[in-house]
Amino acid sequence: MGIGKDDINVNLNGFAGHGLIHSKDSDDEITLVSPGTPAGEYLRRYWQPVFITSELGELPVAIKILGEELVLFRDKSENLGLVHKQCPHRQASLEFGICHETGIQCCYHGWHFDIDGTLLDVPGQPQHIADIIKQRVRLGAYPTHEFKGLIFAYLGPIDKKPEFPIYDSFDLEGMEMVPYKAPFECNWLQVLDAIVDPIHTSFLHSNMSRQQFSEGFGEVGQIDFFERDSWILGCNTRRVDDNVWFRINEVVLPNFTQAGAAFAADGTKQIYYGRSSFTRWVVPIDNESTICYAWANFGERGDPHEYNTPEGPELIEQGEIFDRPYEERQRFPADREACEGMGAINIHQNENLLTSDQGVAMMRQRIRDQIRAVASGEEPYKVMEINSLPVPTYGGDTVLNIPKNNDDENSFLSELAHEFVKIQFEVDGKPEEERVKIVVNKLKEIQSRENQKINK
Repeated sequence: MGIGKDDINVNLNGFAGHGLIHSKDSDDEITLVSPGTPAGEYLRRYWQPVFITSELGELPVAIKILGEELVLFRDKSENLGLVHKQCPHRQASLEFGICHETGIQCCYHGWHFDIDGTLLDVPGQPQHIADIIKQRVRLGAYPTHEFKGLIFAYLGPIDKKPEFPIYDSFDLEGMEMVPYKAPFECNWLQVLDAIVDPIHTSFLHSNMSRQQFSEGFGEVGQIDFFERDSWILGCNTRRVDDNVWFRINEVVLPNFTQAGAAFAADGTKQIYYGRSSFTRWVVPIDNESTICYAWANFGERGDPHEYNTPEGPELIEQGEIFDRPYEERQRFPADREACEGMGAINIHQNENLLTSDQGVAMMRQRIRDQIRAVASGEEPYKVMEINSLPVPTYGGDTVLNIPKNNDDENSFLSELAHEFVKIQFEVDGKPEEERVKIVVNKLKEIQSRENQKINK
């Protein structure tokens, strides 16, 4: 999708503000997430991270996810509960509930619920009345899953609950995974869009204010996009002196994302098959606010251990810390400023997408197709249904030493990118150790092949 020369209407007189009319109609089908909305029902068919384990103490916590007011708690038997916020008796908030050996008790009249919403006790009522109420009333509740310091929940129809997906990046040797969260005061989709807009790193994070990641990000490079089942990949292939740097950004529908390293790679040193600096979900809080729950990945195939500091994950997320004075945010904008600056919900009709926005257009259309599939009673993509487990992922960095030897540099870089992505697809289903060995050997073969051409 792009703009051609016939599509451009140039106002030679300038100062056209008075006559320039902007749409006010948001793309509700793919942006709104409350219960019953098309996108909301689609997103509810997947496990979503909702909290960081270390931040949940002995008291209940009120949270909002996908437009629902919920309460998260751990009972005294160490079981997690995620329930509707209001008690079904008189609508008192269960954030003030009392955790028991089993479940939670409302502070107002003592109604006692198990973690699955079962009403266990109705004190202060005759037994026969209490028995009838217990049969008729349930508290809304959702399944949870605790994994590596994050708490996940499934908010969809219980009979459609998928397996919890295990991606290969969850267990890479020598990688330390540190949970973090990153809030955005805007719609979820404009945060997700950024991952399939790899060209923005060359401007927002490099050339517009100050260098926020490593130096090589300032090179624009060649951008290629790939679609495969639930995956959308954007490969930014940059020339950095005598090196070729492949950086893959990745979305797994609907909202799982990975990308290459923020600080370990700059295109100046060889890297064979590096992996993602973050493993991240873009989770809607409601229609106008979003939170990213993620792990920052530190190690030889991620970012350096020296960035494993309290502010390190925020720097990896967007190149700047989130809580900054407004003037500093203006002087040195990052992803938060770019995404929130679009407004609470970006009006897509007011955009002018270019060829470099192909990944954004591609992802939105795939999401729209999946939303409509769910609305018509079909099943959405499920990564756990593929034959290779753990589920393969592709986000990461590779840097090969291949001096320039081609007049049509962009075509050459694009051909290499397609070859690189194909190599990764071909090793799906193999154990990680074998997969790494095959990919690295083939990358070295490519490097050797291209250098032999130069030396002839």
